[in-house]
Amino acid sequence: MFNLGSLGNIANMMRQAQEMGGKMQSLQEELRSKRVIGTAGGGMVEVEMTGAGEMVSLRIDPDLVARGEREIIEDLVPAAVNQANAKAKQLHAEMMQSLTSGMNVPGLDDALAQMTGGSK
Repeated sequence: MFNLGSLGNIANMMRQAQEMGGKMQSLQEELRSKRVIGTAGGGMVEVEMTGAGEMVSLRIDPDLVARGEREIIEDLVPAAVNQANAKAKQLHAEMMQSLTSGMNVPGLDDALAQMTGGSK
């Protein structure tokens, strides 16, 4: 026999899923508006990214370019990009945790802890 009470649970779950979808879209928009900076070589190379991980700008110390330090630049750019990317991922994970706080979804806390590099 079909339990009518389960229809209410399904409707409630669908409503929560729709709300979560809207919140996720807002979170993505907010992440695109936030900025993180990664640096390398004591600030000789600086990379700016959005919180969504999109690179916005790259600044290389003009002295490095003038001295023709191609190999140093080639080492520093990926280091700065990786640092900015790690900061963007951390920001994303923190915002996800604040968005999902209080939700009772099995495994969610563990998944978010892995995103931030923490452990539960």
